[in-house]
Amino acid sequence: MSELTEPMTIDVVSDVVCPWCYIGKRRLDAALAERGAGSKAVVRWHPFQLNPDLPLGGADRRSYLENKFGGPERAQEIYARVQAAGREVGIWFEFERIDRQPNTMNAHRLIAWAQAARPSLVGDLVERLFRAYFTQGVDIGNIDELVRIAGEARLDAFRAKSMLAAGEGRAAVAAADQRARTMGIGGVPFFIFNQRLAVSGAQPAKVLLEAMTQSEMAVNTR
Repeated sequence: MSELTEPMTIDVVSDVVCPWCYIGKRRLDAALAERGAGSKAVVRWHPFQLNPDLPLGGADRRSYLENKFGGPERAQEIYARVQAAGREVGIWFEFERIDRQPNTMNAHRLIAWAQAARPSLVGDLVERLFRAYFTQGVDIGNIDELVRIAGEARLDAFRAKSMLAAGEGRAAVAAADQRARTMGIGGVPFFIFNQRLAVSGAQPAKVLLEAMTQSEMAVNTR
């Protein structure tokens, strides 16, 4: 494979309350690890709100499950497949620990801010947001929790809090979400390699690897 002058770009459209997005991130990490350290890639995160109409403060998780699935028992049946897939990539989902179903606008604003300010740290931030929500039941719609997670990801917690409190980036996140829908993206995760090849869903690492190879070939044969 010939080496590209520029790093590969991988655009990931996702939501931090989407369990398949967490699985998809881990599978992408595995695919990148298999390619090796010598293969350069820039991963860029883009917002997609699965529940944009939730109140900014979120909603009671039990009520949410009742409306979406008909109750927690039915939700557990559906989540069983998710939990099995998660274990394959080292994720131990603990859905029962979640008390609040958050509106993810603030989380997406934090990701966008981090991506602009410290792009090398955004992948760790996204991982921590997923882990906090799905394994610890943290309310990732709460600004104080987001600031804490930002600090743990080595971001400037003071600046993160100021940005979130001021409402910065809300319009930009909403516009990016709408742009994804205009592109025809109706579900996440959604991966775009080198702005040429798209893959929908939390596909296995080998599928993502093949997409990377094909996108590189497309660039090299321009």
